[in-house]
Amino acid sequence: MKSEYKNQLVIGRKPVLELINSGKQIEKIFIQQGLKGEFEIELRNILKGKNIPVSFVHPNKLKAFTNQNHQGIIAISALIDYWKIEDLIDDIYFKGEVPNLIMLDSITDVRNVGSIIRSAEVLGSHGLIMGIKNSAAINHTTIKTSAGAVFNIPISKVKSLSNTIDFLKNNGIKIFTSNLKAKKKINQIDFTGPCCTVLGSEDEGVSNHISKNADDEFIIPQKGKTDSLNVGVSAGIILYEILSQREK
Repeated sequence: MKSEYKNQLVIGRKPVLELINSGKQIEKIFIQQGLKGEFEIELRNILKGKNIPVSFVHPNKLKAFTNQNHQGIIAISALIDYWKIEDLIDDIYFKGEVPNLIMLDSITDVRNVGSIIRSAEVLGSHGLIMGIKNSAAINHTTIKTSAGAVFNIPISKVKSLSNTIDFLKNNGIKIFTSNLKAKKKINQIDFTGPCCTVLGSEDEGVSNHISKNADDEFIIPQKGKTDSLNVGVSAGIILYEILSQREK
Protein backbone atom coordinates (compact mmCIF):
# COMPACT_ATOMS: atom_id res chain seq x y z
CA MET A 1 0.00 0.00 0.00
CA LYS A 2 2.86 2.38 0.83
CA SER A 3 4.36 2.12 -2.66
CA GLU A 4 0.99 2.71 -4.36
CA TYR A 5 0.79 6.19 -2.83
CA LYS A 6 4.47 7.10 -2.89
CA ASN A 7 4.96 10.88 -2.71
CA GLN A 8 1.20 11.41 -2.22
CA LEU A 9 0.93 10.97 1.55
CA VAL A 10 0.47 13.99 3.81
CA ILE A 11 0.79 12.84 7.40
CA GLY A 12 -0.30 14.48 10.65
CA ARG A 13 -2.75 17.14 11.78
CA LYS A 14 -1.07 20.40 10.83
CA PRO A 15 0.22 19.20 7.43
CA VAL A 16 -3.25 17.88 6.49
CA LEU A 17 -4.94 21.12 7.55
CA GLU A 18 -2.41 23.08 5.50
CA LEU A 19 -3.10 20.85 2.49
CA ILE A 20 -6.86 21.38 2.79
CA ASN A 21 -6.50 25.15 3.18
CA SER A 22 -4.10 25.34 0.22
CA GLY A 23 -6.92 24.48 -2.18
CA LYS A 24 -4.90 21.70 -3.79
CA GLN A 25 -6.91 18.68 -4.84
CA ILE A 26 -7.09 15.74 -2.45
CA GLU A 27 -7.77 12.14 -3.40
CA LYS A 28 -8.95 11.08 0.06
CA ILE A 29 -8.57 11.73 3.78
CA PHE A 30 -8.32 8.87 6.29
CA ILE A 31 -9.29 9.70 9.88
CA GLN A 32 -8.84 7.36 12.83
CA GLN A 33 -12.12 6.08 14.24
CA GLY A 34 -13.03 7.68 17.55
CA LEU A 35 -10.92 10.82 17.01
CA LYS A 36 -12.31 13.46 19.37
CA GLY A 37 -11.48 16.93 20.65
CA GLU A 38 -10.89 20.40 19.27
CA PHE A 39 -8.99 19.16 16.23
CA GLU A 40 -11.86 16.87 15.20
CA ILE A 41 -14.33 19.78 15.46
CA GLU A 42 -12.01 22.10 13.51
CA LEU A 43 -11.53 19.47 10.81
CA ARG A 44 -15.26 18.88 10.37
CA ASN A 45 -15.86 22.63 10.03
CA ILE A 46 -13.11 22.98 7.42
CA LEU A 47 -14.38 20.03 5.40
CA LYS A 48 -17.97 21.30 5.22
CA GLY A 49 -18.98 21.94 1.63
CA LYS A 50 -15.73 20.56 0.21
CA ASN A 51 -15.81 17.77 -2.35
CA ILE A 52 -13.25 15.64 -0.49
CA PRO A 53 -13.88 11.94 0.27
CA VAL A 54 -13.32 11.03 3.93
CA SER A 55 -13.06 7.58 5.50
CA PHE A 56 -13.05 6.84 9.23
CA VAL A 57 -10.78 3.84 9.68
CA HIS A 58 -9.19 1.53 12.25
CA PRO A 59 -5.72 2.62 13.46
CA ASN A 60 -4.21 -0.41 11.69
CA LYS A 61 -5.29 1.10 8.35
CA LEU A 62 -3.24 4.20 9.07
CA LYS A 63 -0.27 2.09 10.15
CA ALA A 64 -0.43 0.33 6.78
CA PHE A 65 0.31 3.68 5.15
CA THR A 66 3.18 4.81 7.35
CA ASN A 67 5.30 4.08 10.42
CA GLN A 68 5.41 7.80 11.25
CA ASN A 69 3.37 9.44 14.02
CA HIS A 70 0.23 10.16 12.01
CA GLN A 71 -1.75 11.77 14.87
CA GLY A 72 -4.88 10.01 13.65
CA ILE A 73 -5.05 11.50 10.17
CA ILE A 74 -3.51 10.95 6.73
CA ALA A 75 -4.39 12.61 3.43
CA ILE A 76 -3.60 11.42 -0.07
CA SER A 77 -2.90 14.33 -2.38
CA ALA A 78 -4.26 14.03 -5.91
CA LEU A 79 -1.84 13.30 -8.75
CA ILE A 80 -4.10 14.98 -11.29
CA ASP A 81 -6.42 17.98 -11.41
CA TYR A 82 -10.02 16.81 -11.49
CA TRP A 83 -12.53 18.68 -13.59
CA LYS A 84 -15.82 20.07 -12.33
CA ILE A 85 -18.55 18.30 -14.28
CA GLU A 86 -20.09 21.64 -15.29
CA ASP A 87 -16.78 22.83 -16.73
CA LEU A 88 -16.27 19.58 -18.62
CA ILE A 89 -19.66 19.75 -20.33
CA ASP A 90 -19.25 23.46 -21.12
CA ASP A 91 -15.82 22.76 -22.64
CA ILE A 92 -17.13 20.01 -24.93
CA TYR A 93 -20.03 22.07 -26.22
CA PHE A 94 -17.85 25.20 -26.54
CA LYS A 95 -15.59 23.25 -28.90
CA GLY A 96 -18.64 22.33 -30.99
CA GLU A 97 -18.21 18.63 -30.31
CA VAL A 98 -20.73 15.89 -29.48
CA PRO A 99 -20.22 14.61 -25.91
CA ASN A 100 -19.00 11.04 -25.51
CA LEU A 101 -18.52 10.33 -21.81
CA ILE A 102 -17.86 7.27 -19.69
CA MET A 103 -19.19 6.99 -16.14
CA LEU A 104 -17.71 4.46 -13.70
CA ASP A 105 -20.16 3.09 -11.14
CA SER A 106 -18.41 1.50 -8.11
CA ILE A 107 -15.36 0.27 -10.03
CA THR A 108 -12.71 0.00 -7.31
CA ASP A 109 -9.86 -1.91 -8.99
CA VAL A 110 -7.15 0.58 -9.92
CA ARG A 111 -5.90 -1.57 -12.81
CA ASN A 112 -9.35 -1.81 -14.36
CA VAL A 113 -9.74 1.95 -14.05
CA GLY A 114 -6.32 2.48 -15.62
CA SER A 115 -7.24 0.19 -18.50
CA ILE A 116 -10.54 2.01 -19.06
CA ILE A 117 -8.82 5.40 -19.00
CA ARG A 118 -6.32 4.20 -21.61
CA SER A 119 -9.07 2.92 -23.92
CA ALA A 120 -11.17 6.04 -23.40
CA GLU A 121 -8.32 8.37 -24.33
CA VAL A 122 -7.16 6.33 -27.32
CA LEU A 123 -10.67 5.90 -28.73
CA GLY A 124 -11.76 9.51 -28.37
CA SER A 125 -13.91 9.82 -25.25
CA HIS A 126 -14.25 13.35 -23.94
CA GLY A 127 -13.82 12.32 -20.32
CA LEU A 128 -14.57 10.02 -17.40
CA ILE A 129 -16.90 10.56 -14.47
CA MET A 130 -16.35 8.83 -11.12
CA GLY A 131 -18.02 9.06 -7.73
CA ILE A 132 -15.99 10.26 -4.77
CA LYS A 133 -17.19 7.16 -2.91
CA ASN A 134 -16.74 3.52 -3.96
CA SER A 135 -14.26 4.44 -6.67
CA ALA A 136 -10.63 3.54 -7.26
CA ALA A 137 -8.05 6.19 -6.48
CA ILE A 138 -5.92 7.61 -9.24
CA ASN A 139 -2.53 6.47 -7.98
CA HIS A 140 0.78 5.41 -9.49
CA THR A 141 -0.62 1.98 -10.41
CA THR A 142 -3.53 3.60 -12.25
CA ILE A 143 -1.15 5.88 -14.11
CA LYS A 144 1.11 3.00 -15.12
CA THR A 145 -1.80 0.84 -16.28
CA SER A 146 -3.20 3.74 -18.31
CA ALA A 147 0.22 4.19 -19.97
CA GLY A 148 0.05 7.85 -18.96
CA ALA A 149 -3.31 8.43 -20.66
CA VAL A 150 -4.66 9.72 -17.33
CA PHE A 151 -2.83 12.99 -18.04
CA ASN A 152 -4.46 13.40 -21.47
CA ILE A 153 -8.16 13.03 -20.69
CA PRO A 154 -10.44 14.99 -18.34
CA ILE A 155 -11.62 13.13 -15.24
CA SER A 156 -14.40 14.41 -12.98
CA LYS A 157 -15.16 13.19 -9.45
CA VAL A 158 -18.70 13.88 -8.26
CA LYS A 159 -20.58 13.54 -4.99
CA SER A 160 -23.60 11.83 -6.53
CA LEU A 161 -23.72 9.81 -9.75
CA SER A 162 -27.52 10.00 -9.75
CA ASN A 163 -27.56 13.80 -9.52
CA THR A 164 -24.88 13.96 -12.20
CA ILE A 165 -27.00 11.81 -14.51
CA ASP A 166 -29.88 14.27 -14.02
CA PHE A 167 -27.50 17.11 -14.85
CA LEU A 168 -26.27 15.36 -17.99
CA LYS A 169 -29.79 14.62 -19.19
CA ASN A 170 -30.75 18.25 -18.63
CA ASN A 171 -27.85 19.13 -20.92
CA GLY A 172 -29.12 16.91 -23.74
CA ILE A 173 -26.91 13.90 -23.01
CA LYS A 174 -28.45 10.42 -23.18
CA ILE A 175 -27.51 7.77 -20.64
CA PHE A 176 -26.73 4.22 -21.79
CA THR A 177 -25.87 1.19 -19.68
CA SER A 178 -24.51 -2.27 -20.42
CA ASN A 179 -26.71 -5.07 -19.12
CA LEU A 180 -26.42 -8.83 -19.68
CA LYS A 181 -30.24 -9.05 -19.72
CA ALA A 182 -30.75 -6.24 -22.25
CA LYS A 183 -32.74 -6.99 -25.40
CA LYS A 184 -30.76 -4.71 -27.70
CA LYS A 185 -27.28 -5.52 -28.96
CA ILE A 186 -24.65 -2.81 -28.73
CA ASN A 187 -24.77 -2.09 -32.49
CA GLN A 188 -28.51 -1.34 -32.22
CA ILE A 189 -27.86 1.67 -29.99
CA ASP A 190 -27.41 5.07 -31.64
CA PHE A 191 -24.23 6.51 -30.14
CA THR A 192 -23.94 9.35 -32.66
CA GLY A 193 -25.70 11.87 -30.41
CA PRO A 194 -24.52 13.26 -27.06
CA CYS A 195 -24.14 10.28 -24.72
CA CYS A 196 -22.69 8.96 -21.49
CA THR A 197 -22.17 5.22 -21.08
CA VAL A 198 -22.21 3.86 -17.54
CA LEU A 199 -19.98 0.92 -16.65
CA GLY A 200 -20.59 -1.04 -13.44
CA SER A 201 -18.42 -3.33 -11.37
CA GLU A 202 -17.91 -6.90 -12.55
CA ASP A 203 -19.62 -8.30 -9.44
CA GLU A 204 -22.65 -6.04 -9.19
CA GLY A 205 -22.99 -4.37 -12.58
CA VAL A 206 -24.62 -0.97 -12.89
CA SER A 207 -26.61 0.09 -9.81
CA ASN A 208 -30.39 -0.34 -10.07
CA HIS A 209 -31.13 3.34 -9.42
CA ILE A 210 -28.87 4.29 -12.31
CA SER A 211 -30.22 1.61 -14.67
CA LYS A 212 -33.77 2.80 -14.04
CA ASN A 213 -32.81 6.33 -15.06
CA ALA A 214 -30.99 5.27 -18.25
CA ASP A 215 -32.39 6.10 -21.68
CA ASP A 216 -31.50 2.67 -23.05
CA GLU A 217 -29.47 -0.45 -22.31
CA PHE A 218 -27.55 -2.91 -24.44
CA ILE A 219 -25.68 -6.18 -24.37
CA ILE A 220 -22.33 -7.09 -25.88
CA PRO A 221 -22.98 -10.41 -27.70
CA GLN A 222 -21.05 -13.39 -26.32
CA LYS A 223 -20.57 -16.95 -27.55
CA GLY A 224 -18.33 -18.56 -24.91
CA LYS A 225 -19.17 -20.18 -21.59
CA THR A 226 -17.60 -17.53 -19.36
CA ASP A 227 -20.19 -15.37 -17.61
CA SER A 228 -18.95 -11.97 -18.71
CA LEU A 229 -16.09 -9.87 -20.00
CA ASN A 230 -13.65 -7.96 -17.83
CA VAL A 231 -14.97 -4.41 -17.43
CA GLY A 232 -11.83 -2.99 -19.02
CA VAL A 233 -12.33 -5.17 -22.11
CA SER A 234 -16.02 -4.22 -22.25
CA ALA A 235 -15.08 -0.56 -22.15
CA GLY A 236 -12.78 -0.97 -25.14
CA ILE A 237 -15.49 -2.70 -27.17
CA ILE A 238 -18.07 -0.03 -26.30
CA LEU A 239 -15.73 2.84 -27.08
CA TYR A 240 -14.76 1.30 -30.41
CA GLU A 241 -18.45 0.94 -31.35
CA ILE A 242 -19.04 4.61 -30.52
CA LEU A 243 -16.02 5.67 -32.57
CA SER A 244 -17.06 3.49 -35.51
CA GLN A 245 -20.58 4.91 -35.58
CA ARG A 246 -19.34 8.49 -35.42
CA GLU A 247 -16.83 8.03 -38.22
CA LYS A 248 -19.37 6.69 -40.74
